[in-house]
Amino acid sequence: MSSLTPALPILLAAVGGAAVAVALREGIATMPALVRQIEAAARTLSLAGRENRTPTEPERRRLGALAGATLGIVAILVAGVGPLAGIAVSGPAVAGWAVARRQRRYRLRVERDVPAIAAGIADAVAGGGSLRMALLSAGTAMEGPTAVELARVGADLELGMPARQALAGLTRRVPSERIEALVIAVLSQERAGGDLAALLRRHAAAAAQRQRAEREARSATAQARLTGGMVVAMPLLMGAMIELLSPGFSASMLADPLAAVLLVVAAALQVGGFLAIRRLGAVRS
Repeated sequence: MSSLTPALPILLAAVGGAAVAVALREGIATMPALVRQIEAAARTLSLAGRENRTPTEPERRRLGALAGATLGIVAILVAGVGPLAGIAVSGPAVAGWAVARRQRRYRLRVERDVPAIAAGIADAVAGGGSLRMALLSAGTAMEGPTAVELARVGADLELGMPARQALAGLTRRVPSERIEALVIAVLSQERAGGDLAALLRRHAAAAAQRQRAEREARSATAQARLTGGMVVAMPLLMGAMIELLSPGFSASMLADPLAAVLLVVAAALQVGGFLAIRRLGAVRS
């Protein structure tokens, strides 16, 4: 029995955390208006990542309010009401970051399919089809964001829009140098003529080779990125272990002004080191 005594507070804390989570879930379920707001916010994030849809102003406010409330609840559960205001006020920034991150992932997924898009258009043109028909058929073999964007291009063409304008809409929706380069290659036939299929096949091969080089570079810098994560995670984990072994240790340190200042400086240095390592290990695309 005595051997279980040190682990008993941890077990009780885990049970208590699970009970709080269940209580929050049941409490939210009894408030239909709040459930609708949460579902609307989740749908906004989903559309940003699935269709590159930019949230409207009311949707941004809803995301910011929910993110602030969530961060405030987490702050209360972890550190009490002291840092509540400072953490909760970062809700809009966190919501904007989440939307921007999902849109960036959307753009990267379209960029990843550039070789396949170029090869598909080249095959259709080489088979005797026009550029318009090649663009209409290019999205049939695609999935995810690429299929969504090519479907939008096809819808513009079906409405009678010239291929130049339809592809210009693609570059506006997905701002990317790689997409722009593909569009320039596709439209080059209108300006200078020539063998469009051969040009697009060379473009597809070059884009695929560039992606392979980037993957190899990311593999070579994986250790640096892992080190950056460990730089931040290790002090936090050690602090959590000390707090578990000696409850109240963190509070006693924060009560001393000098210790609090040193902790803030240490945290700033840790974050600076993490950002520096991430920047040095980043692969320029």
